[in-house]
Amino acid sequence: MEVWSWILLIVLALIGGLVAGFFGSRWLFKRELAKNPPINENMIRAMFLSMGRKPSEAQIRAVMNNMKNSQ
Repeated sequence: MEVWSWILLIVLALIGGLVAGFFGSRWLFKRELAKNPPINENMIRAMFLSMGRKPSEAQIRAVMNNMKNSQ
């Protein structure tokens, strides 16, 4: 084989690996989000109650807004 064909094979293998890696990681990320959903209001309530505090709706909304803004 000539040099240009080796270079072409290497470039095609890199592009194929990038595409496969992108879709593979996307699939894994979606699967993990389905298994472990992001935090919600009930989780925040449970966190406050485990610390011995009764949270108000304003406190829960404030925590949710802080978490959304921090991403």
